[in-house]
Amino acid sequence: MTPLDGIAVGSAALIFGSLAVVLRNLGKLERLPEDPVPSPSSVCLCIPARNEAREIGGALASWLAQDHGGLRVVVVDDGSTDATPEILAGLQDPRLRVIRNDTLPPGWLGKNHALHLATSAPEAHADWLLFADADVKAEPSLLRRAVAHAEATGADVLALVPGQETGSLGERLLLPVLGSGFLMAVPADRVAKAGSPFCAGIGAFTLIRRSVYDALGGHAAAPLEAIDDMMLARRAKLAGFSNRVGQGGPDLRIRMYASGRDAVQAMRKNVLAVPVVWMAFPILGPLAMVLWLAPLWLPFAGWPILAAVLWLAVPAVVAEVHQRLTERPADLAWALWPLAGPALLWGAIPAFWDRLRGVNRWRGREIGLSNPSI
Repeated sequence: MTPLDGIAVGSAALIFGSLAVVLRNLGKLERLPEDPVPSPSSVCLCIPARNEAREIGGALASWLAQDHGGLRVVVVDDGSTDATPEILAGLQDPRLRVIRNDTLPPGWLGKNHALHLATSAPEAHADWLLFADADVKAEPSLLRRAVAHAEATGADVLALVPGQETGSLGERLLLPVLGSGFLMAVPADRVAKAGSPFCAGIGAFTLIRRSVYDALGGHAAAPLEAIDDMMLARRAKLAGFSNRVGQGGPDLRIRMYASGRDAVQAMRKNVLAVPVVWMAFPILGPLAMVLWLAPLWLPFAGWPILAAVLWLAVPAVVAEVHQRLTERPADLAWALWPLAGPALLWGAIPAFWDRLRGVNRWRGREIGLSNPSI
C-alpha cells in the first residue's frame, strides 16, 4: 500500500467512523414522555432578540400556545433596527414581558447580556428558566412534556435537539449536514453520566433550574462566552449538577437563517470559540477539507468505488437524522454535500482572523474578548 493509499483509506475510515457515531448518538437521544402528569412548576422562557422580524412573531405565538400552566415569557429586544419592536408591541398577552435594551455594557457579548437582563426580570423568579432563540417554534405540549421529563429524571439542565427547517438551496445543503455533525458532540448517555466530560446546552432549548443557574453565577459569570449554551451546561456539570439531552424535533423546530450565505456568515460568531480549536485551525482547516472533499479526490487516488460509497453514505445518514427530527423526506440537495466544505472553510477564515485580533463579531457588533473561555 502506497502512502497515498494509506491517506485514502484513513480518510474514508475517519468519515465512516464519524457517521457511525452520529447514528449511535441519534439512537441514544432521550424521548420526552407523550402524556405526562402536568407539573405545577413555574417556567420563565427567556428569549434574546436582535433583528428577528422574520421569525419572532411565529415563534412567540407557538410559545404562548403552550399548555404548561406556569409559563411566563421575557423577551429582550436587544437594539433591533428592523420591525422586531413593532411585532413585539403588537403581541398582547399577560404572560409576556418585553424589555428594550439599547446599550451594551463593556465586557459583554450581546446575547449573554440580553439573557442576563431577562433573568433579572421579576417574571424570571421561577422554578425553571428556559433559554430559546428567537427563531424557535414548539408544539403546544412540548414544554409540559420537557418539564415532566426533567423532573422525572432529576435533570438540572435539559437540552433538546430541534428539527431543522430550511428554505433556500444553501440552507438545504448546509444546515442538515451540520446539524447531523453536531450529534457527534452529544452522546446522550454520556452527557447524563456524572463525571463524564460530555455536556449539552442547545440554543434552541436549554431548560435549567433557577437555583442551579443562580449557583453558577448565571451569564454574568461568563459574559464573553460565545457558545454560552454549551458552556453553561459545562459549568453545571463541573459543579456536580445533572445534565441530560433529548429529542426535541419534530415538536421543536428552528429556522436559523434565511439563506446559505447567512449560515456561512454566522460561523463568524462561534465556530472557533474554543481556544484549542482556533489555535489549531491552520492544521485542522486543511485536514477538514481533505476529508470533506474525499469523494472528489479518491477516484484520482485509485479508489473510485470507495469514493462512490462514501458519497452516498453521508446523505443516507443525514436523511436518517433529518427524518427522525423533522418527519420530512430526504432532500436531493444533500447529494451535493462535498460542495459544502469550501463554503464552510470560507466562513471559518473570518472567524479565525477575529480570534487572532481578539474580537467577536456578530450582527454589526465587534466586541473585544478580554477573557475568552478555556
